[in-house]
Amino acid sequence: MGYVIGIDGGTESLRAHVFDLDGRSLGSGAGAYVTAFPVPGQAEQDPEAWWQALGVAVQGALQASGVAPSAVLALAADTTSCTVAAFDATGRPLRPALLWMDVRAHREAEAVAASGDPALRINGGGKGPVSPEWMIPKALWLKRHQPEIYAAAARICEYQDYLNWRLTGRWCASLNNVSMRWHYQSEHGGWPEGLLARLDASELLEKWPTAIVAPGAEVGGLSTAAAALLGLPAGTKVIQGGADAFIGMIGLNVTQPGELALITGSSHLQLGVAARPVHAPGVWGTYMDAVYPGRPIIEGGQTSTGSVIAWFKRNFAADTPFDVLNAAAEALPPGAEGVLAQDHFQGNRTPHTDPLSRGAITGLTLKHEPAHIYRALVEGVCMGTRLIVDSFGDAFTPRRIVVAGGATRSPFWLQVHADTLGVPLELPEQPEAPALGSAILAACGAGRFERIEEGAAAMVRVARTIEPDPGRHAAYAPIYARYRAAYGALKPLNETA
Repeated sequence: MGYVIGIDGGTESLRAHVFDLDGRSLGSGAGAYVTAFPVPGQAEQDPEAWWQALGVAVQGALQASGVAPSAVLALAADTTSCTVAAFDATGRPLRPALLWMDVRAHREAEAVAASGDPALRINGGGKGPVSPEWMIPKALWLKRHQPEIYAAAARICEYQDYLNWRLTGRWCASLNNVSMRWHYQSEHGGWPEGLLARLDASELLEKWPTAIVAPGAEVGGLSTAAAALLGLPAGTKVIQGGADAFIGMIGLNVTQPGELALITGSSHLQLGVAARPVHAPGVWGTYMDAVYPGRPIIEGGQTSTGSVIAWFKRNFAADTPFDVLNAAAEALPPGAEGVLAQDHFQGNRTPHTDPLSRGAITGLTLKHEPAHIYRALVEGVCMGTRLIVDSFGDAFTPRRIVVAGGATRSPFWLQVHADTLGVPLELPEQPEAPALGSAILAACGAGRFERIEEGAAAMVRVARTIEPDPGRHAAYAPIYARYRAAYGALKPLNETA
């Protein structure tokens, strides 16, 4: 039969799972690393710590699974996106890596956005913004603020690329990462040469890996040194992965047009398979070939979702268990008896792309209690998700939504999401979607499945489905109209605050 290893390089740790070809995790392991925060807005990690964590995690997973190393067919990794590092010609890190959440390159991001280059079509149809988290702004920051490091760098690349180099000795980039965060566009000539020329950074092309490998394709065989660290045979196949959330789409079996991965937590991320390419204000992407050959991926995001609920509980219901809060809110009708919340507590990412927008709670009277506010906040988050899906336009009509992350622990949250969207929500049996997605890619690269979609269908199972209530969905129509109107009404107040 054989087994595969799925590796998920996260923000605080790297996790590895040994999976069988039915998608069952037989054992897992983890290795931690630390993040340094030199000043506000900066976050750094040591690439060597990733490598040591990988050895701990894979050996731990093998030991826990009881699987013989010789039975492992292949391994693949996903990692945090936009975690950028500079290396010399020997592969030695020249400085700590700039973690994905590092936003020091905000002025460089503004310069990229101001260039007006056609490559910015993936940034809201050219309307922006460009995130300081992305590759080009971070590389420009190195060039402007640490020119000696930039000049000495033979390679400027991502966490993903470094792991694969240490595993195989081959420098290459994932088609997934470059398509969605490096402004590489396969359908428009590939590398953004014009954009880099406008930014006086054409030499960056020489520092990026020249080879691009699609998810599911082989990077190379495991080197002798890497094999010793991981406890696997030399030559074991290493298969290309990509960014954690996008590879998580595979681990959720979100593969067909009209299917959406809803990744929940402190923030929400919406990743869908579109029917056709679309580049428009309020839309991130589409990214062609970034996950599945020939299929455009569309992206949306809410900056503050679970963090809004955590804010409410911390400040106004610290001694009330979530079960009690949820029960009280669930007893109220849709619309929380007139209370409406705008969920922009940390600005709005999509579709308004307005960092100055703010949260709001309106419609309060003396009859309202904390449960009303709590329900309104949950509804505001859910209506924000619906607004993003609606903003995708006719290129994406949702017919199936698969949910992962923190919201899956709350039946109340899930039901309000389903009722607001009017689409069934599926919960996967395996909660570690990125690791499973990487394992599916490993199985494809090992020749066990011809296509990624085939592997996902075979290895992902649904635990349960949340059906929308037709009556409540209809009741949300006027409430959703109020929510849509709130942004325009509140915008002048936020601009003068």
